[in-house]
Amino acid sequence: MTDAPLLEVRQLSKRFPGVRALHEVSLTLGRGEVLALIGENGAGKSTLMKILAGVQPADTGEILIDGEPVRFENVSDAMAAGVVLIHQELNLCDNLDVASNIYLGREPLRSGLIDRATMRANARKVLDMIGLDVDPATPLHRLTIGHQQLVEIAKALSVNARVLIMDEPTSSLSQHETENLFRVVKDLRTRGVSVIYISHRLGEVKELADRVSVLRDGENAGDLDRERIDHDAMVRMMVGRDISQFYARKQHPVGDVLLDVRDLVTPAWPRHKLSFTVRAGEIVGFAGLIGAGRTEMLRALFGIDKPLGGTITFDGQPLDAHDPQRVIGRGMALVPEDRKQHGLVVEMSVRHNLGLPALRRHSGRGGWLNRSREDTDAAAMIDRMNIKTPSPDQIAQYLSGGNQQKVVIGKWLCLGPKLLLLDEPTRGIDVGAKQEIYGLMEQLAEQGMGIVFVSSEMEEILGMSDRVLVMHEGRITGELSRDELGEEPIMQLATGGEEMSLS
Repeated sequence: MTDAPLLEVRQLSKRFPGVRALHEVSLTLGRGEVLALIGENGAGKSTLMKILAGVQPADTGEILIDGEPVRFENVSDAMAAGVVLIHQELNLCDNLDVASNIYLGREPLRSGLIDRATMRANARKVLDMIGLDVDPATPLHRLTIGHQQLVEIAKALSVNARVLIMDEPTSSLSQHETENLFRVVKDLRTRGVSVIYISHRLGEVKELADRVSVLRDGENAGDLDRERIDHDAMVRMMVGRDISQFYARKQHPVGDVLLDVRDLVTPAWPRHKLSFTVRAGEIVGFAGLIGAGRTEMLRALFGIDKPLGGTITFDGQPLDAHDPQRVIGRGMALVPEDRKQHGLVVEMSVRHNLGLPALRRHSGRGGWLNRSREDTDAAAMIDRMNIKTPSPDQIAQYLSGGNQQKVVIGKWLCLGPKLLLLDEPTRGIDVGAKQEIYGLMEQLAEQGMGIVFVSSEMEEILGMSDRVLVMHEGRITGELSRDELGEEPIMQLATGGEEMSLS
C-alpha cells in the first residue's frame, strides 16, 4: 500500500489511575514530513509518543506502518519498525566515546570481542550524514549539549530510523546549536526521514513544520497545514480560547531600591564585577546567551555559591550571601532553572513540597509538625496558584511541567518574600501555564515585590521586563529601559557588541 501514510494512529486511548491521558487520538505522518505535535502540558503528547516508541502500551486503538497494523511490545519492536524516540533528557553515557554511544548494545563483534575499528568506521558514516565533524573515538563528555543531541540523532539513523520523534530538542541548546539542529532536521526530511517534532517554542514550529497537530486534554484539537501555521492560530487551538494580550503589563509606580549589588564577583567569572539595583515593585530581566553567567549571578545572590568579592545591600541592610538559609530569612527566594533537580522533591506530595520552606512555621510544640496548619497553607496555595492536582497528596512527579513549576513558585510565596529570583521560569511549560506565571509576576510586582528573572526567550524578556540588563561572558554589557527594548539592541549586547554604561 504505497499510497498509505508512513505512520497512522487510529483512536488510541490510555488511562492511568484517576487520569485519562488519551481519548481516541488519531494522527497521520507522511514520508519525509515534519509534523509538529503541540499542546499544553498534560495534553497527552508524552503519553502518545511513549506508545509510538514502545515504552508503554495503549489501552485501545491501533498503529499502522505503511498501512499494516503493528503492535510494539517494547522499544526494540518500535526500533525494528524504524520508530525512534529522542527524549528531552538525553539517554547517553558520558563515560563512553561517541561510537560506543551510537552502537551501545549493538556493538559489532570479532572473535567474541568488540570490533572497535568497524564500529568507529560505521559511526563515521552516520556522523557524516548529519554533518557532525567529530572523531568517533572522542569521549562523549567533551562534546557540547548540542553535539550530544546530534549524537542521539546519529544513533537513531544507525538503526535505519524512518520516524524520528524529537521531544523538546532545543530546550538546552544555544542559538547556534539550535540553528544547526534545524539544518539537520531539514536535511533528514530531504532524505525521506519523517520527524515528529514536539516543542513549546512556537517560533520553531512555524519554521520547521510541514503540518501541525494539536492535542488538548488528551484529545485531538485539530490540525494546521503549512499555509495556516501562525502563532495565534496555534495558541487558540492549544488553549481553546483567544489570548489577545499574552503579556499583560500595566504601568505602576516602583518603590525604593530593594537590592543594591556592588562589584559582585562570582566563582564562575572571577575576573568580572557585577553592579546593579532592583527596586521594589520592579521586574528586571536578565538577557544573554547560554553561558553568559546569569544563573551563576543568581546562585551567588542566594548564597549557593559564595561570592569572591563585592557587597550586597538588601532592604537597606548588608546581606551576607554565604548561607541560603539566612538569605531566605531576610526575604529572598530563588526558583531554580532545573525544577526537578533543584526545585522539587519529586517523590514527595504537593502538600509536602509546598510546606518545605515553612517547616519552622508549621512546627508545633516540641518541634512536631502541625499537620492542620500545613494542610491549610497548602490548600490556600493550590487555590491561589491554580495548581491542577487531584489532591494535595498527589506525588509531584505526576504533575505536568507547568503545575510542577507552580508548586516551586508557590512554596516560596508561602513565606511572603520581598524579592523573587526566577531562573528560566517558563522553560518547558505550555502557553497557558506561561500566561498564568506572567500574570502572577505582574500581580506580585503591583504588590511591591521585586522580581529578577533570567530568560532565554526573547519574547518573554521584551514582554515582561520593566528594565533589562544584558550579560555576555560574565559581565553586564548594558542596560535598557522599557522604552529602549528591542531584539536587535539586546542581541548586540548579548553577543559582545558595543557596551553601554549603566545609568
